[in-house]
Amino acid sequence: MKITDIKTYLMQVGPRPGLSKADGSFRGSRNWLFLKIETDEGIYGIGECSGWPRVVEQAVQDLTTVLIGEDPRDIDRLWYRLYIATMGHGMTGTVGGGALTGIEMALWDIKGKALGQPVWNLLGGQFRSTIPVYGHAKTPERARALVSRGYSAVKVGFTGAVDIDLVASIRDTVGDEIDVMVDAHGPSWMTAADAIAVGRELEKLDLLFYEDPVAPENLDVLQRVRNALDIPLAAGERVSTLWGIRPYIERDLVDVIQPDTGRAGGITQMRKMAAMAESHFITMAPHSGSLGPVAEFAALHVMATIPNILMLERVEIDWNGRYEVVTPMLKAENGALPVPTAPGLGVELVEEEIEKYPSSRNVAEMPQNEGAYEPGTFGECVYFQPRLRRRSRLRLKRTEEA
Repeated sequence: MKITDIKTYLMQVGPRPGLSKADGSFRGSRNWLFLKIETDEGIYGIGECSGWPRVVEQAVQDLTTVLIGEDPRDIDRLWYRLYIATMGHGMTGTVGGGALTGIEMALWDIKGKALGQPVWNLLGGQFRSTIPVYGHAKTPERARALVSRGYSAVKVGFTGAVDIDLVASIRDTVGDEIDVMVDAHGPSWMTAADAIAVGRELEKLDLLFYEDPVAPENLDVLQRVRNALDIPLAAGERVSTLWGIRPYIERDLVDVIQPDTGRAGGITQMRKMAAMAESHFITMAPHSGSLGPVAEFAALHVMATIPNILMLERVEIDWNGRYEVVTPMLKAENGALPVPTAPGLGVELVEEEIEKYPSSRNVAEMPQNEGAYEPGTFGECVYFQPRLRRRSRLRLKRTEEA
């Protein structure tokens, strides 16, 4: 079997006729990139690349010359060939990681189809046949809706300062039997002192984890936060490959690693990350906040085969097009997704639907919420900043305690 061609499918995730421009659009920046690797035996594989999809598409097309004529079943050898082919461009980052991921994902899809087996069965078999998922809630009402759908965990995400009162309200709404998480990512990112101050208040709310409390570039700052708090930490969605996640694990900076299923480097890389994390008694909860449905299928295959999973992130109440561009549709039942049983990944593209949403842009504007920045500094576009008026700005005391 030989690779004959690689096709890419880039689409804009956003409004449909009759819906507002804001619906599912990530401020107009969200794109999905799928690809198809074809072979001379008529078997093809599907993959998805994230990170910076419009740019990753060019990377995939550039790497096509390395793959044409190769046997797609030699997955590891081809991965390293691609990895070495890009070394002249510098360290592998978002773009390279996204390209490697989608290509390797499609190679696994081909191999599974060729052997008539789901990918998870080629990775050692199942620990489990369903994968627990968590959803996103920015209001107590949304949290209540997720719980009514069977979810047992919800995450509250912030851009900038964390609203302790909101987190507390959601905790009170869902009760003690539901897990709550907080994602504190910027911009603007908090300083170490502010992240610690917020974390000490969050400790009182019994979180499952506190995610990305500080900017990812400075792991020494994350170490400072780690040392100061008695709360589980999570991070790692922005890195690619085993070498990118290595310091988080070897320095025991987190309790949960969160590789992105579309840019981590591929299915094999995610399993290697999980194995390294296992040796440090760290769990894995893959990032999926901006991903499309193909990467979600891949995550299920990985998570079915490793012992130290926590749960999978899922944007349950999302843009409706998610459920139209692939088949079959994944549906959560009782807070979990079923592991696919069809050969390969078990998912196919609906190309005529993808064509309805041509890409127009793939860069985000500043956060819509100016409250993510200190008053009067929004236009400065700073990457991080300390919070002033600490008592009111950081809301370090819940309203009823103030």
